[in-house]
Amino acid sequence: MAAHVEPPTPRARIKRWIEDGHVDLDGVVADRPGLRVRAGARVTARPPAPAPTTALPEPLPLDVLYEDPDVVVVYKPAGLVVHPSAGHAGGTLVNAVLHRYPWLPGQDPLRPGIVHRLDKDTSGVMVVTRTELARDELGRRFAAHDVERLYWAIVVGNPPDSGTFETLHGRHPTDRKRFSSRVSRGRRAVTHFRVIERLDGTALVEARLETGRTHQVRVHFADHGWPLLGDPLYGRPPREERLRRVGVALGRQALHARVLGFAHPRTGERLRFETAPPPDFMAALAALRGASGAP
Repeated sequence: MAAHVEPPTPRARIKRWIEDGHVDLDGVVADRPGLRVRAGARVTARPPAPAPTTALPEPLPLDVLYEDPDVVVVYKPAGLVVHPSAGHAGGTLVNAVLHRYPWLPGQDPLRPGIVHRLDKDTSGVMVVTRTELARDELGRRFAAHDVERLYWAIVVGNPPDSGTFETLHGRHPTDRKRFSSRVSRGRRAVTHFRVIERLDGTALVEARLETGRTHQVRVHFADHGWPLLGDPLYGRPPREERLRRVGVALGRQALHARVLGFAHPRTGERLRFETAPPPDFMAALAALRGASGAP
C-alpha cells in the first residue's frame, strides 16, 4: 500500500504566513519573507485557521458616498471588517459591496476591488474599485503615495503643536499581532500631524499619511508616547480615572479616516471625500471637553 505524502506548501502561502506574522525565526517573529536563514536556525510556523475561499454577496447595510462605473466610495463604520479572512468568514464590507455590485476586479477572491484598508475598529471613508483599470491605476497611486489621506485621532498626552514621524515600520519582534517603528529592518513610514485642539490630558490631532502602513497612525503615536485613546493593542489604560472612563465608553481606538482624495482612474478628475466623525467619537470628544472646561 502506497504511503500518503502531503504535497508541499505553496511558496505564496508561506509568504502570506510570514507577512501576517505566523512564522518565527529562532523565537522571533520573522518580519519579511526575504530573510536569510543560517544553518541550524529554528523556524516555527503557526498556520492560521483556514480562511473562506471566496467572498459571497450578503445583503448588509452599505453607506455609499459616491459611485460610477469605475469606483464606489463608501463610509465604513467602526466594527466592520473590510474583507473575509480567518475568523471573519462573512459580514464584511466586501460581502456588502458584492451584494450591490455583483462583480469586482481582483485575483484574490477574498479581496475583490480592494486597494486599501481600514482597521476593523477605525471608521471613515474608503474607495473600492469596480473595473480592472480602476484597480490597477488606484493600486499604483496608493503604492506611490499619490493619494490624500487625513485622519482625526484623540491621543493621550501632550504632543507638540505639529511634527512628522519618519521611521521604519515592521512586525513587532515578539508580538505577531502588533507592528512597531522600533525595528532594525522594515519599510519606510511617514506621518505628518498637527494638534487641532488641546484638552485636559488629551489632544485632538489631524494625521496626514504620506505612506500607508498597517496600523501606521496607531504605531507612530504610541511609540512616541501619545497612544490613541481607547486603543486596546497599542495603548494602556490612562492613569486618570476620567480618561479611562471615556476610553471604556468609546470601546475602540479613537481614530477616524476623515478625508480621502485621489485622481479618478479613468478621467483624471480630482475627487475628494470628507466624512464627519461618528457619534461615539464625538461623544468621547464632548466628554473630554466637558472635563477640561472647553466650550
